[in-house]
Amino acid sequence: MKFTFTPKEFARLLELTHMGLWVAGARPDDPATMPERYTDVAQKVFSLAEPLGCGDLVEVDVNSQYFPTEKLTSGPVHEKIDRFVEDAFWSELVARLAERDLRTELGATKLADEFSEDEEERLAGLEDSYWREFETRGVDHLVVLRGGKG
Repeated sequence: MKFTFTPKEFARLLELTHMGLWVAGARPDDPATMPERYTDVAQKVFSLAEPLGCGDLVEVDVNSQYFPTEKLTSGPVHEKIDRFVEDAFWSELVARLAERDLRTELGATKLADEFSEDEEERLAGLEDSYWREFETRGVDHLVVLRGGKG
């Protein structure tokens, strides 16, 4: 099998590789965080950077391991990762708070993990309420009561 990439296309592939590894838990400043499952394929992709005209995007360390340069990890790639983290944070916060509130409303008698159609509608309403609050005020009105429930 043979593939042909322009330097620009391969640079985009390197960006995708870095972002995918980042989501999987790898951090460029700590090689020990590289998920073992992806090490070989990431090294193969990174090793092709120089011959494909993208040598400025990848470096080799003293152990002959390839890793992305700051040029690759900053700029648009960094912005995309920041946006992903921001979106994941708010989505998870809204989902967890809404589910907590619904389970509190339903009480201890709710045995099933699955919600009914009516409960799903109520959950969506709670999520909408949290989205409106956070879109308007961020976490300014968020309070954590230690040792108790609100």
